[in-house]
Amino acid sequence: MQSEPQKAPGTPDPQPSHPARAFRNHLIGGLLVWIPIMITVWVVRFLSGILDTSLLLLPPAWRPENLVGTYVPGVGIILSLLVLFLTGVVMKNLFGGRMVAGLESLVRRIPVVGAVYGGAKTFSETVLADKGKDSAFKQVVLVEFPRKGVFSIGFITAKDLEEVQARTAQDVTCVFVPTTPNPTTGFLVLYPRNEVTLLDMTVDEAFKMLLTLGVVVPTWKQKPSDGVLAPPQAGP
Repeated sequence: MQSEPQKAPGTPDPQPSHPARAFRNHLIGGLLVWIPIMITVWVVRFLSGILDTSLLLLPPAWRPENLVGTYVPGVGIILSLLVLFLTGVVMKNLFGGRMVAGLESLVRRIPVVGAVYGGAKTFSETVLADKGKDSAFKQVVLVEFPRKGVFSIGFITAKDLEEVQARTAQDVTCVFVPTTPNPTTGFLVLYPRNEVTLLDMTVDEAFKMLLTLGVVVPTWKQKPSDGVLAPPQAGP
């Protein structure tokens, strides 16, 4: 009598897939396709709703629903882009720049409103201004946070911290460590430059990693071909 062939160790038994398990796998596969689409549509609709409020700048008789008798989606987006473009053109003009500066100075003197506006103005200038690769939020770094031996992704936001450097007697870098999956909140941590490691990943790649809870990990495009890692590069 011939003995039954023995299977290799670790080889699972060839059992048919359970219908409930197959249903669950197909359901998860469908969710992986539709969830990003639904989130994208929701964000686009949310932003479109905000931009459509620019129609309130038009007289009621000039608004699309009064001109054509129905709501026309997208008109507010076009109007918002036009307003932003014209504002930028005015800002490039010497007279326009002085006028905006005067209005800003007036707003900053208003209690509470001035503090909120000043903070928002500083933040927008820091994030949106294109001042080169080494400007704020242009460099992704690795820092030990929230304790030694545990690493987190961060972004360099400032380098020239004269008072902090003088009082700590160290060369300090300001790093923003975002939370996940909402990277708009986080912690502002001051690190000695030799404790900040520069990473090759881009800001977009780092944000994708944060938004997906680390599921989407960027490919290391500058990985050494010989597999030998260079010593960690300290922050600038």
